[in-house]
Amino acid sequence: MAVGSDHVVLGAAGGTGSAVVRDLAARGLWVRAVTRGGTADVPNGVEQLAADGGTDEGARRACEGAAVVYHCAQPGYTKWPELFPPLTRAILDGAAAAGAKLVFADNMYAYGPPDGPMTEQTPQRAQGKKGRVRIEMADAVLGAHAEGRLRCTIGRSADYYGPRGTTSTVGDNIMKPTLRGKRARWLGSLDQLHTLNYLEDMARALVTLGERDEADGEVWHLPAAEPLTGRQFLELLFEAARKPPKIGVASRPMIRIVGLFNPLVRELNETLYQFERPFVSDASKFEGVFGPFEPTPHPEAVRRTVDWFQRHYAA
Repeated sequence: MAVGSDHVVLGAAGGTGSAVVRDLAARGLWVRAVTRGGTADVPNGVEQLAADGGTDEGARRACEGAAVVYHCAQPGYTKWPELFPPLTRAILDGAAAAGAKLVFADNMYAYGPPDGPMTEQTPQRAQGKKGRVRIEMADAVLGAHAEGRLRCTIGRSADYYGPRGTTSTVGDNIMKPTLRGKRARWLGSLDQLHTLNYLEDMARALVTLGERDEADGEVWHLPAAEPLTGRQFLELLFEAARKPPKIGVASRPMIRIVGLFNPLVRELNETLYQFERPFVSDASKFEGVFGPFEPTPHPEAVRRTVDWFQRHYAA
């Protein structure tokens, strides 16, 4: 992809989208950041556009003139089954109308409960509604590529953290109590290994998929530093925040009780298996094709994350 090509990021206000915008802008590329309100926190020189990517007109307007479109948008967590597939179809149509390549930022839900480290060849056995939605959308993206409608590629990450990563599993719900010296509760089990992707590394890898023709038509796991247990990750957070560690767990029975009154917490039951057994992503395919990738070490990534949250959320 030549320098100066036009790049469009849908969902530019979210954790993944904002990281992709900043990575592209740092490379000196022209970037359009698309959100519903058109007022994302973006670097100087980035064009902002207010558009609803879930509508045909909005998606076409958002993608107009693009060489690469990054689909980082998603509806509210409780609205995935009814809103996410049509959003993705509209973005596919908009990118195709522009003659652009599509990079879809996906996650690991499609695999369901794993029996070992997950690779791109791991069978997609999700039984819950969110996992089935992810399978449906990945099939639509890869199907559009196979049909020759447009060039597509998929980058998959596990749970992410980093600056602006407020709504992830390890976002506000863990960061806010940590910064205030209160108890931070990890989901499921504190002692199971879990892959955690750092947002800035994710953005770098997604942009690689946008740049490289070898990425087209395939799924790629995005590289991450070594997996950590929940206990190890929380200890790093409290150390970076200079607070004495207060570590707890949100168990399945606790989540079920809270979920009776909180729809968002209730949704966690479907994917809690990710925190009750080892949940490890293998990204060796990515490095085998695109070359060595040095993820940010967790201590440094955690420090940067805590610094950002301290500036924006500390009481």
